Amino acid sequence: MDKRPLATSKNTRCSRVINLRSETAKGYALSAPATLYVGFLVAAPLAILIAYSFWTQTYVTLDKTLTLQNYRDALADPLVRHLLLRSIMIAGAVTAVTVATAYPIAYFIAMKANKKTIWLLLITIPFWSSYLLRVFAWKLILGFNGVMNSALLWMGLIDEPLTFLLYNEFAVVLTLAHAWAPFAILPIYVSLQKIDPSLLEAATDLGNSKFQAFRRVTLPLTIPGIIAACLIIFIPTVGDYVTPSLVGGSDGKMIANLIQVQFGAANNWPLGATLSLMAMLSVGFVAIVLVITGTALGKRIR
Repeated sequence: MDKRPLATSKNTRCSRVINLRSETAKGYALSAPATLYVGFLVAAPLAILIAYSFWTQTYVTLDKTLTLQNYRDALADPLVRHLLLRSIMIAGAVTAVTVATAYPIAYFIAMKANKKTIWLLLITIPFWSSYLLRVFAWKLILGFNGVMNSALLWMGLIDEPLTFLLYNEFAVVLTLAHAWAPFAILPIYVSLQKIDPSLLEAATDLGNSKFQAFRRVTLPLTIPGIIAACLIIFIPTVGDYVTPSLVGGSDGKMIANLIQVQFGAANNWPLGATLSLMAMLSVGFVAIVLVITGTALGKRIR
């Protein structure tokens, strides 16, 4: 009996296994730098944050005994609950306002504009200036003697400057909506660009009006872009503490301002870490609900 074919088959399988292991090793080698980079910048700080949340600190002395006292104190504090709820509400309002105003702009650029590059360039121009400069600009516009009050007084529409324009939730929402507008326009624009024009022509040929074609074809196909825009805006907005500090006043403070105080003036890093994790979990929960709701809404619209 000739055993050479059997030996040849075994050698072939062995060579395939060796090649597969070699390719796998190359893949791990190629991804190792990126994995280490992400682990160093994301995983390690998060692990340290989690560890700190189970410790306690009396200003200068750090007690590394594991405890849930920080979580009990944070959950029992009405100020924490109030600021966390306000942060989510403000972030939700910013997301809604920004996406609602960004969609028409993205639709115009994607469907109507001829020189799309110029329009996209105009959208990114605000990024050429400092974020703080843009926030201070809104502070000058909305101030007691700012541009808006001066213009309204000059036109005779008001008798005295309006005091509700600055240092409240309205100012925070308006400033953040302007600052994050490009992050909403660009994802929606990309999703609109991917729509095949023949689909809209087919919808029109089937007797749909322009509005019906938009509702049945364009809007459902852009749901992924809308969800992406919502997530891009909502997640970092909850953690913003610069804008509330400058234009929010006492009525516009958010959970990030309290976290900043704990890591700064109060020098209570364990409580600051606890508040940070609570904010992260809250944002993660809302983001998951947003994705599920948006996906279900897109299917329902279709």
